[in-house]
Amino acid sequence: MLDTQSILDVLRPVQDPELQKSLVELNMIRNVQVDGGKVSFTLVLTTPACPLREFIVEDCQNAVKKLPGVETVEVEVTAETPQQKSLPDRQSVPGIKNIIAISSGKGGVGKSSVSVNVAVALAQTGAKVGLLDADIYGPNAPNMLGLADSKVMVKQDSKGEILEPAFNYGVKLVSMAFLIDPDQPVIWRGPMLNGIIRQFLYQVDWGELDYLIVDMPPGTGDAQLTLAQAVPMAGAVIVTTPQTVSLLDARRGLKMFQQLGVNILGIVENMSYFIPPDMPDKSYDLFGSGGGENTARELQVPLLGCVPLEIALREGGDQGCPIVMSSAESSSAKALTEIAGQIAAKVSIAAFA
Repeated sequence: MLDTQSILDVLRPVQDPELQKSLVELNMIRNVQVDGGKVSFTLVLTTPACPLREFIVEDCQNAVKKLPGVETVEVEVTAETPQQKSLPDRQSVPGIKNIIAISSGKGGVGKSSVSVNVAVALAQTGAKVGLLDADIYGPNAPNMLGLADSKVMVKQDSKGEILEPAFNYGVKLVSMAFLIDPDQPVIWRGPMLNGIIRQFLYQVDWGELDYLIVDMPPGTGDAQLTLAQAVPMAGAVIVTTPQTVSLLDARRGLKMFQQLGVNILGIVENMSYFIPPDMPDKSYDLFGSGGGENTARELQVPLLGCVPLEIALREGGDQGCPIVMSSAESSSAKALTEIAGQIAAKVSIAAFA
């Protein structure tokens, strides 16, 4: 006889591939309905960006179909992003479930391009996403998100001045670029930098977010220290190119986050190879090859993906339309979308660890 308990029993051995735990025990199977030979239930994933969504659904359907009398299996898929664990010495940001730093050891490796495209790719899955441009001295995220002419609204409440973030492509954005003239340099010492980053964290109306991506400045300075010591973080992503000098600095940046007790989600190798627009079947290793993979293996952290260098990637950043939007079928866009899924999966694993 088909009933709710028999459905749950047969689904109990089915595991989340990332968490390696039973879907039933994780309370990811809900609202089981049996109508004769028709079975339906809701599968609640830990992220809308789950890269293994189709495989999990197929495993569930195959398991239930083994029961005698089952004719059809309908699976409704939703997601509830888990809240990152709080820490006693760090102040969480109300409404934000996971804060992810995207950083690099040196400048010029495409860290902001990765940050913007990952944020937009996560938003495309249905996740609620914010982007904090913490590169105070060189804030470029507004240009890349098509928000160069936007201004943030300032409102008053019981906590003082609250900033209203700009919004585009499903991503909320706050940046120093909204508060200064385009050509105005920011000539600040560490304490002022610390102050503005904390203001961007705690005095912005972020609302409810599954992920807050923080585009860090290059290096291992005040901004990284402020963020790591202020809030509980889901983890950090290190962006590098295959070039030796970039890898050397990437290792330093990675070790810095580890020393500050921040989980390393993985390494992204950007500019892995160049794809000529007139010869899409060819590729050239302009900055070397295999550097990200070798470094990830040596440091025992995941390689989240490799992003090729394409003209459309640069054009998307210059024109304010990220490549995951403008050229979704390009090699770069597919790599960045997959990286966003990998980041979301690693964050879920960290939350259940």
